[in-house]
Amino acid sequence: MKTIVKGVLLCVAGLAALVMVMLAGPLSSTSAGSTDDQGGVQGVPPEYEPWIIKAAACQHPELTPALMAAQIQQESGFRAQAGSHAGAQGPAQFVPGTWATWGRDADGNGRNDPHDIGDAVTAQGRLMCSLIGQAKASGLRDDPRRLALAGYNAGWGAVQRFGGVPPVTFAGGETYHYVRIVMASMTKFEARPGGALSVRGSGSGPDALRRAARYIGTPYSYGGGTPEGPGAGFCDQRNGYANGRCAASSTVGFDCSSLVQYGYWPSLQLPRTAAAQFSATSDRPVARARLKPGDLVFWSNGSGIYHVGFYAGEGRVLHAPRTGRDVTVEPLDSAMPSADYYGATRP
Repeated sequence: MKTIVKGVLLCVAGLAALVMVMLAGPLSSTSAGSTDDQGGVQGVPPEYEPWIIKAAACQHPELTPALMAAQIQQESGFRAQAGSHAGAQGPAQFVPGTWATWGRDADGNGRNDPHDIGDAVTAQGRLMCSLIGQAKASGLRDDPRRLALAGYNAGWGAVQRFGGVPPVTFAGGETYHYVRIVMASMTKFEARPGGALSVRGSGSGPDALRRAARYIGTPYSYGGGTPEGPGAGFCDQRNGYANGRCAASSTVGFDCSSLVQYGYWPSLQLPRTAAAQFSATSDRPVARARLKPGDLVFWSNGSGIYHVGFYAGEGRVLHAPRTGRDVTVEPLDSAMPSADYYGATRP
């Protein structure tokens, strides 16, 4: 930030310890310049990826992992020990005064340090989320991402002063070019596994699907994820293992029900497990022929519901199949055993 102004049943298949997950998150805003397909993140150093994904879990869908990655690239080139003549520090280039407001010991190492990747990236996410909120509430007629980036670089006061992104004549064009470069370079960090997902319509269902679809490409993590975003999971006697080791405890992601919970949480506080989510919404069943984007689809193996996902339109479901797989969009008929399809509800 080269600030010029500086001012109990989760999602478990009863077969060979098959863990089923449903992942999803906000896609795009309806503002000019945003897209309906944001995907995950690619092309970043591996030590940054989980923190970027976690930090992008903002209530404003405009803040995507790709936007954050492009911003870090411009700020520091992903150099944790980067510094500037203006006193900015670390990969997200925080000056001491701004760090005092937004910095936290996010990685739990006992230090609140702008050079720590986890601390810096999560602080960047909190600040950008706040700035996007200000931009959307400001009434300024520009992409809120551009306005937020300008506020990050030059301070929100400069955005207010100029009624938008400061012009090229301001501060030698630093903020103007900063915004232009970050916006232009986002696409190279966008990962789109599983095909594009375009979400149309309004209302709680499409909004929940958009909120969840941000995490396409994010790994499944048994027991992982909260209403605040992805998180590491855990292993029990059967689930969360890959190649004989506990993968869930070191994997930042969601399981099927935590992602559904995350998607709906801003407007509806669903319970944590797939079975409980069905019970909470079973009074609003939906026939398969009448499914709409954002409806919840459930599978049962006869001994209980083991999986939940978002109906994604066009006969598809957005979900993460099991440990070792990433979130993807698949045909509803083949995402899980077709005989196990139990029904759908509309929260």
